[in-house]
Amino acid sequence: MAASPSPATRAVRHRTIELDGLRVFYREAGPRDGPVVLLPHGYPCSSYEFRNLMPALADRWRTVAPDFPGFGYSDTPGPDRFEYTFDGYARFLDRFTSELGLDRYALYLHDYGSQIGLRLAITAPERVTALIIQNGDIYEDELGPKYAGLQEYWGEPTPEGRAALENAVTEEGFREEFLNDVRGDVAERISPELWTLAWAQLGTPERRRVMVGLMEGLRENLEWFPRYQAYLREHSPPTLIVWGPQDGYMPEGSAGAYLRDLPGAELHLLDGGHWALETNLEEVAVLSRQFLARVLPTF
Repeated sequence: MAASPSPATRAVRHRTIELDGLRVFYREAGPRDGPVVLLPHGYPCSSYEFRNLMPALADRWRTVAPDFPGFGYSDTPGPDRFEYTFDGYARFLDRFTSELGLDRYALYLHDYGSQIGLRLAITAPERVTALIIQNGDIYEDELGPKYAGLQEYWGEPTPEGRAALENAVTEEGFREEFLNDVRGDVAERISPELWTLAWAQLGTPERRRVMVGLMEGLRENLEWFPRYQAYLREHSPPTLIVWGPQDGYMPEGSAGAYLRDLPGAELHLLDGGHWALETNLEEVAVLSRQFLARVLPTF
């Protein structure tokens, strides 16, 4: 049996690299020779969302979580230097993994990270060893009621509709994103640092434009949903689904829909919502460890 990792190996390391002329921040933990778990983040967060999960896995698995350009501590280049679309972020993630020499990885798919990660998986399915899916929607018929305003705007873009998107990219809007539809006792476990940090990082004029543009781009992203589903059916990667159903965007039905294309997936519904790593960390960590030990054994 391999020796137990040192506390230094378990610790999250905070690093930067230069990638195509951009400064990219990322977090990493675990042994360098361990099986890789790649953690693309969601909106309106950053790699910060994985700060507690990473050390919980770091005794056996190498966890890597970048900040996308325009998020967190990474650069925000002008639109002439970076394409702020889901395609652009998927290409970035491909370049990032290549730069770090990550040839094989399990993907943790959450929120925007599910769209970006699955696009990466479609381009290089041979690299994907497993999926952990946590509140990432790819089934249009199961979108929750909080999508109603966006769907109305997608159908008929108006200046008033765009103003509503801009109003969502505020500190109060971020608070609503993080609290979402969870019960009061669950909301008490969600730290206000989440939305105050997100606002401090995303509240510049440049980044607010990026965030609004991504919300507008979700309309075109719907066209990718059948492609994501086809990838799952064709390749059937080992999959764990851990889901907080108290989610106005991605309720319980969004989780169960994955079983249409992955009937062998392991599904767990938690007593939480969209940000389950804040409210149900121990459950997610235990389930992830049990799953990874089966599909990515380290010794």
